[in-house]
Amino acid sequence: MIDWLVLDREIKIWIQEAGERIRHSLQNKLQISTKSNPNDLVTNVDKDTEQFFIEKIRSTYPGHRILGEEGGGDEITDVRGVIWVIDPIDGTMNFVHMHRNFTISIGVFGDGVGQLGYIYDVIHDELYSAVKGKGALFNDQPIPRLEEVSIEKAIVGMNPIWLTNNRRIDPEYLRRLVKDIRGTRSFGSAALEMGYVACGWLDAYIAMHLSPWDFAAGWVIVEELGGKATKLNGEPLSLLEKSSLFVAKPGLHQVILDNYLQNYVEKN
Repeated sequence: MIDWLVLDREIKIWIQEAGERIRHSLQNKLQISTKSNPNDLVTNVDKDTEQFFIEKIRSTYPGHRILGEEGGGDEITDVRGVIWVIDPIDGTMNFVHMHRNFTISIGVFGDGVGQLGYIYDVIHDELYSAVKGKGALFNDQPIPRLEEVSIEKAIVGMNPIWLTNNRRIDPEYLRRLVKDIRGTRSFGSAALEMGYVACGWLDAYIAMHLSPWDFAAGWVIVEELGGKATKLNGEPLSLLEKSSLFVAKPGLHQVILDNYLQNYVEKN
């Protein structure tokens, strides 16, 4: 039997330690390489941070499995048992170019159900966290449950690239939405933008092609506060595949789905 509250306290200690390691690493020159394309960056700090968490988990919870961005974990083909979903640095391009607006992102799932979520803004020392059924916190202070907002007053996070011609979505879907909302923002870290939705600073967030480690933590936190996280077509998210992501406050999620995304077809 997992005591999620005990695990919650332990993870917060590890996150603080990892954050201090990352801040210290910024004094040194980064070793930067690319993965799938020239803009898909990875650094020695990404890899070192993931390995830090893997070693902690393996030594303390050897029966748990790990899904990590940098490939140091397990091959996950089902959601049985306890699975840690780790993005050691979400927003690596921000990390490389700006040294800010990047996060450590960790979601812990039990038999496919999100139990714990953590988004840690390393530079600002700001932690968004949630324990299923116990509410969510921002720097250990309770976050109020999300309230509904009208489409005309909504601020939506999205990458402007999706408003241009691309292979993921007909930009007309989002152009109509952008015309009707109050404004858009883009911060370059899916986890951070989901944290902003959790705190009510954004009303929704849309992304077209994310991996589970990008959204796992935010998924737990936002839904603990009454928000909703799905694919763009409204289908459930999965830890086993890449997909689009649509996160929004209660009520607003259905309004956008019904009026702007109702004919959207998910593309692989």
